[in-house]
Amino acid sequence: MADTRPSTPPQAPRSKAMDITPEQVRRMEESRLRAKALRSQQDAASSRSAPKVNQNYYPVTTAGTKRPHSAIAANAPPTNRDARSSATPAPNSNNGMAAMQDTDIRAARKFQKFVEYDFSKMTDTKGGFMTAEDDPHNKALHAPDQDGKPANMTLKEWERTQLQRRLRDQRAGPFEPGLSVLDKREITKKCQECNSLEIDWQWDELLHCQVCHTCKDKFPEKYSLLTKTEAKEDYLLTDPELRDETLLPHLEKPNPHKSTWNNMMLYVRYQVEEYAFSDKKWGSAEALDEEFQRRLDETKARKEKKFRNKLNELKKRTRVDAYKRARGGGGGEFGDTIGNGRHEHEWGRSVEDAETGMMKKQCTECGMEVEELEF
Repeated sequence: MADTRPSTPPQAPRSKAMDITPEQVRRMEESRLRAKALRSQQDAASSRSAPKVNQNYYPVTTAGTKRPHSAIAANAPPTNRDARSSATPAPNSNNGMAAMQDTDIRAARKFQKFVEYDFSKMTDTKGGFMTAEDDPHNKALHAPDQDGKPANMTLKEWERTQLQRRLRDQRAGPFEPGLSVLDKREITKKCQECNSLEIDWQWDELLHCQVCHTCKDKFPEKYSLLTKTEAKEDYLLTDPELRDETLLPHLEKPNPHKSTWNNMMLYVRYQVEEYAFSDKKWGSAEALDEEFQRRLDETKARKEKKFRNKLNELKKRTRVDAYKRARGGGGGEFGDTIGNGRHEHEWGRSVEDAETGMMKKQCTECGMEVEELEF
């Protein structure tokens, strides 16, 4: 069986045209020697024309040592990019314009025209805002900032001061009167549910209600907070009554819906119920329910009356249009006296309707009722 595997083809024989003759080798060697001699002449000419560099600029140092800065600064070569050069521009004889010497740094074209400012002679205007330095006689500018940090106080001391102020406002921590033994009058106040001394002193001062935090969570039907809108809608209280702190004390908190709106006025539920069910207002819960139902009935009757009035106005406009069309020759309605054997109404006396207040009349034969229109 013959071997069918691929194999490397044999090398092609060199053509006689690729062979280099001895004469060609001689010419190539002569050309190389001439080029080498010409390159040596050019290097010698360039070395003679170049300026000699002072060897002091590049002092020789021993291995592992560093040149001092004085040697570099004192013996720096005068290059074209040397910024320490103090050369002045020389006039150009061709066009009469000033030209910079080669030893100076030339600025870019877009930076050739610039304005130099002396910041030591400029005045800081604080962006147009007045300060205490600008107007030393202005008392408003020199007024102390109550909320800002004083200049002579560190950040840690300012945070401690803010914490003390917050605890003092909330009557908590070391400022809680219930935990103090110095004030005998305050220690007599106890929770009205569990007789605990740890009452909410903010509620005691603003709402005149002695209750602890545990009892507030335990009895939400009594100590839950009502908004001003809820007190008006559920207990039918008025704005003057809700603004009177002697009747109903309240808490003020920022509005959670929008910061620019007025503060919320919060009331304790049992205080609102006590006033609403007392003889000063409604008398009892049943009387409040009756008043609530009466107002609902009045609202419903007022809406129905408004609807009837609009319906009557619509009927009147419709009948007037029908009357005008009948007088104009457009025909009549069923039951009108038009002859040809049809029914002719015999209208009786006009009677006023108690519900609508309009005059009605009725046919004595068929019983049809119509409303009289006044023109």
